[in-house]
Amino acid sequence: MDFLKSIKEKARAAKKTIVLPESLEKRNLEAAATTLKEGFADIVLIGNREEITKAAQEAGGFDVSGATIIDPENYDRYDEMIALFCELRKKKGVTPEQAKKILADPLYFGVMLVKMGVADGMVSGATHPTADVMRPALQIIKTKPGIKTASTFFVMCCDKKEFGDDGVLMFADCTLNQFPDSQQLAEIAVTTADSYAAFCDNEARVAMLSHSTKGSASHEMVDKVVNATKIAQEMRPDIKLDGELQLDAAIVPSVGNQKAPGSPVAGKANVLVFPDIDAGNIGYKLVQRFAGAEAYGPIIQGLAKPVNDLSRGCFANDIVAVIAMTAFEAQLIAE
Repeated sequence: MDFLKSIKEKARAAKKTIVLPESLEKRNLEAAATTLKEGFADIVLIGNREEITKAAQEAGGFDVSGATIIDPENYDRYDEMIALFCELRKKKGVTPEQAKKILADPLYFGVMLVKMGVADGMVSGATHPTADVMRPALQIIKTKPGIKTASTFFVMCCDKKEFGDDGVLMFADCTLNQFPDSQQLAEIAVTTADSYAAFCDNEARVAMLSHSTKGSASHEMVDKVVNATKIAQEMRPDIKLDGELQLDAAIVPSVGNQKAPGSPVAGKANVLVFPDIDAGNIGYKLVQRFAGAEAYGPIIQGLAKPVNDLSRGCFANDIVAVIAMTAFEAQLIAE
């Protein structure tokens, strides 16, 4: 069974509600129609019903009649939302008048629907930069207890079955933390290990990547990864995690045996933790474009409730995949 089909079936088994705040945008409307037709999640769209229905028809005759449409101008829980937002932002001194202006932004309105339990998760970013998606998520949803660092992962599915688990690997962090320190990198590693176990139904084997393997190079960037490895191992001794490892030492058995003999991870890693966002972002795109891998994500991990970002260059089928993964993520959080 392929990865996305498996996630959709899991999502369908305990259906969750996902809000798409970019509700007049063509790709979102197509993704909403596909999701509703396949039945793995319920959808909430934000805006005027007539405008959304018209946009869906003009975009390609997409049927979004099964979606719940919430118009902020006529929302019966709007006063409750404003009061809750003011309470959440009281340290910033937000007044009801200021709250109304902020909640006019559909991304803030959508995140508040998640906070209030009207929706179980949100997917956005087709027309907004990552910072605009993350700002309301971090202000309103915040991170899980015990987690300080939200991060992202991609599930990479390639046809080279000798790598990862039958060609499936998880890459982190590729889109959010630009230059994590050792503590943040350790948190990214253990969070991604748990994500791999949940999303991919296999035990994680985490490689902390570097341009060095076990002291082959000396540099402050290497020191950061070495320290992160120690911190992560202390945080979660139950996880198979090792570093610092070069990419080939992490995934090629012969190289791993030569450069890091005795490592529980070298040569067989299925989770790759990159030292910074440059390496992670370039790495996943190289694998996607040069190797033809399917890249599912990015999925934000570490938040108390799921809010996920999209690439502004995404296609409708990319949004469908992130909706399915967000719905499954909501199941995990609810457990």
